[in-house]
Amino acid sequence: MGAKYKSWPVLWRRCHNNVMRRTTIVTPEHLLKRLRQMAAERGTSMAELIREALEEKVRSDRPRPRSLGLGASGHADTAQRAGDERAAPRSWR
Repeated sequence: MGAKYKSWPVLWRRCHNNVMRRTTIVTPEHLLKRLRQMAAERGTSMAELIREALEEKVRSDRPRPRSLGLGASGHADTAQRAGDERAAPRSWR
């Protein structure tokens, strides 16, 4: 390697570590086995497959709307109970 390229590993490591963070996951052995198999079939790393899966999950996630608690009765059957308890309509005449 020429003198021109000696600083590249250091520069790459600095740039790479500013963009990517290392983490640890705990997963069942059958998932790791399948992940290794997929990585080998695709000719890529397990880390790349995990990043792809995380990106897909984050992209497809639609957060549930947050409410202010208005109308939160605490009962799962509120609509049914409201229908059962509704008074008979009054005559409009």
